Amino acid sequence: MTTWRYIPPICASGVVQMAIDRWLLKEHRLGQHPPTLRFYTWSPVAISLGYHQRHYPAEWHHLTWEGQPVEVVRRPTGGRAVLHQGDLTYMLVTSGLSGKRSQVYQTLCQFLLDGWQKLGIPLEYGTAKRGYIHNPSCFGTATAADLVTPTGAKLIGSAQLRQGKAILQHGSMILQQSPDFYQRVFGEATHPVRLPPEITMKRVIDTLSATLAQQWGMTLDCQPLTPQEWETIHTFWES
Repeated sequence: MTTWRYIPPICASGVVQMAIDRWLLKEHRLGQHPPTLRFYTWSPVAISLGYHQRHYPAEWHHLTWEGQPVEVVRRPTGGRAVLHQGDLTYMLVTSGLSGKRSQVYQTLCQFLLDGWQKLGIPLEYGTAKRGYIHNPSCFGTATAADLVTPTGAKLIGSAQLRQGKAILQHGSMILQQSPDFYQRVFGEATHPVRLPPEITMKRVIDTLSATLAQQWGMTLDCQPLTPQEWETIHTFWES
């Protein structure tokens, strides 16, 4: 049975979270770090841009949420902008998966489908075609890399980056987002999933972690980041 590293949930700025993700991918690609799963939240509220996303409203740099400036940060992965307010992000790094990008997405998303099914929320893949690139919001449309409810409400938006045989995939899961603030950011309405109060963040994390371990036939070894690792991660910070 193989062992993955599980890094306990971290609440930090987008700059820090993206530095951790980039560091984990690099270390795994070099064979210096095992496959890893982690969950995290963003503080302050942030908008993450896709790696190649160059055009977005200048006013995003002047937004505030509950008196704090909203951070604008760039992801190492592609796709469009994601508002990180009231969401939970999952992230995994692994390697050795073959096939087309769509096949790899489905392999890595299976634990999300099965885990949310256990939570009582059935999901399916989105169907948006190439035209989605004209929408600046990731959650404005749902592609085959995203997961939606049977009514079409998008719950999870994912993005992926490959470096050699190593793969980083992370995604935002909407738990309790403000529709008014979403409309203020993107200028369009959103239709968030209404989750029952018993589906807490801890329950989501525990369920998805257990589901992934069961599906992949591995164990999760809980290891917080060490002070030495934090020092190295600091060099990956980008403003």
